[in-house]
Amino acid sequence: MSLENKFQHITYFKGLNSLRFFAAFLVLIHHAESLRSAHNLPNLAWFGLFQNGQNAVSFFFVLSGFLITYLLLKEAAVHKDISVKRFYIKRIFRIWPLYFFLIIIGVVIQPYFIEWFNIPYEMPYSLANSWYYFVFFVPGLVTFYFGSNLLEPLWSIGVEEVFYLIWAPMFKWLRKFILQLLLGIVLIKFILLIFSSLGYFSELWKFLIRIHQFDAMAIGGIGAYFIYTQGERLTKSFLYHRISQEIIYFTLLLFLYVGEQFWDPYFDRYVGLHLLKYMLFLYLIIGVSLVENNIIKVENKVLSYLGIISYGIYMYHLLILTLLIPIFQGFINEISIFRSTIIYYASAIILTIAVAALSNSTFERYFERKKIKLLSH
Repeated sequence: MSLENKFQHITYFKGLNSLRFFAAFLVLIHHAESLRSAHNLPNLAWFGLFQNGQNAVSFFFVLSGFLITYLLLKEAAVHKDISVKRFYIKRIFRIWPLYFFLIIIGVVIQPYFIEWFNIPYEMPYSLANSWYYFVFFVPGLVTFYFGSNLLEPLWSIGVEEVFYLIWAPMFKWLRKFILQLLLGIVLIKFILLIFSSLGYFSELWKFLIRIHQFDAMAIGGIGAYFIYTQGERLTKSFLYHRISQEIIYFTLLLFLYVGEQFWDPYFDRYVGLHLLKYMLFLYLIIGVSLVENNIIKVENKVLSYLGIISYGIYMYHLLILTLLIPIFQGFINEISIFRSTIIYYASAIILTIAVAALSNSTFERYFERKKIKLLSH
């Protein structure tokens, strides 16, 4: 098999599960410090590293676009067609069970839980005024209209589902123009952001344009396209020479270390600057998974497993953090911030991983078996 063909037959991208876990962990610590700050507890919310929740979600979008586009390119080459039905079945059985399970917890069970235990918390929304946002995959509008809530992380799942709904049929019908299509998505989003910055849209439309980061997924898709068609040339190019890696990875680490509060004003002021963030994430994805001499190596059995359950970590973490805060609030102010942080994070991480692992091995595994059985017919 030639080197070019090798990049067209990839079955496993090493290190990406580990990166998934790191991204989920950044979201967890972001919300952990935001909650401590909101409840006037000693916190580290001022430290830039704890301000990367949005960046981590953007990374997920780039990674999702990269993997989905690569798999579609591979399927089109092997089968000379794209099965939209199989694509939807895979996505539905992977994402919907946990998505709707969290909705049941956050919309149906949570109000009764609050009432039973006399928790001093007022639900910002009800089933009657929010169910349609969740069902039609715009859960971000629940946050927009009602404020922060237990189900806030679901906004990104809604964005991905809308992208998946559109992407598979578009790829099937327009796959001969896939690169132009991906570039077009980036350009359209750029134009929308310009008009948004000039005040041409209502606050609602500005919000929807901002959260639907289809350009991040398109950047990932562009990376997949060049890996599939020019993999050897790209991974052996000057971009991945050691000095280039040192400069670009240092830039990425500095970006994460400083945090969103430093960079967001620049992203808001200079439309299109956020694309550099997406390209840094794409560079990391390709480097970790495909470049032999990459200086960052994260392939590890433990990290890989944590990456496999990272969907559960992402989905359950805010529920667990919300339950922990009242427990600690009574005594945490009486000890040092160092000790309180150690106790807080040890509890949050252990509980979140345990719940995610249990969910993955039981609830999610059940639907995975159903998916395999359905696709085998």
